[in-house]
Amino acid sequence: MWLQASCSLEFDIPVPTPFLLMLRPRSGTQQWVAREDYMLNPSVPVVEFTDQFGNLCQRLVSPVGWFAIHTTAVIEVADAADAAPGAPFVEVQCLPDSALPFLLPSRYCESDRFSQMAATITAGFLPGYNQCMAIVDYIRNTLQYAPGAGQAIISAAEVNQQPQAVCRDMAHLGIALCRALSIPARMVVGYLEGLMPMDLHAWFEAYVGGRWYTFDPTQDSLAGGRVAVAYGRDATDVAIYTQFGDPVELLSMYVSVDRLPGPPH
Repeated sequence: MWLQASCSLEFDIPVPTPFLLMLRPRSGTQQWVAREDYMLNPSVPVVEFTDQFGNLCQRLVSPVGWFAIHTTAVIEVADAADAAPGAPFVEVQCLPDSALPFLLPSRYCESDRFSQMAATITAGFLPGYNQCMAIVDYIRNTLQYAPGAGQAIISAAEVNQQPQAVCRDMAHLGIALCRALSIPARMVVGYLEGLMPMDLHAWFEAYVGGRWYTFDPTQDSLAGGRVAVAYGRDATDVAIYTQFGDPVELLSMYVSVDRLPGPPH
């Protein structure tokens, strides 16, 4: 399917402020970016680089006063996320080098604290994809998905003590449990068609059967219409914007995802 995904941010800037942005999706095996618009108002110089996870990042210094960022992308994506029950566990010595960072504990995914819990949740399931699904089912049945309920970023260990969670928190718990089983897992932030209320969304991917597969504890089925914008070890790596220095006020944020009848002309 073809989607048009947009994100608009408006800030009140008290002093010239350095920003690091992560707002550009990139083409890959699961999506093709056909067209993009990236507008800054007022316009300022931007330097773009690719981080260690392949994310397209932009550096700039915003001027004092009102400052707005607007991005729109037209992307071809899968109608449904791939599912692969029975996809096998990949032994650590056989993993690609690029997957190894996603085996280790990280700031918000303390996988070293979840070994026993992960083993209990996945007991009796085939190693690999089926274990990941058991983890997703556990999270979905244990935590109430409450979009918009959590502003502060909390770790997997803290999430595990809560009755409800936002998508980011549920992804953190899923990642920590997968890594506790030596299954590489990474966080994804992007867009999801039909998400209610509409916002940026977070899910996770796990490496089994020789490739990355999508898992999303917030959804009853593996819906397609996903646009990945950023990948990382946890929320630390995938912030769509990071500002440095004195705090700035985010005046508004608007996200939209619309299905298009066909490719752009």
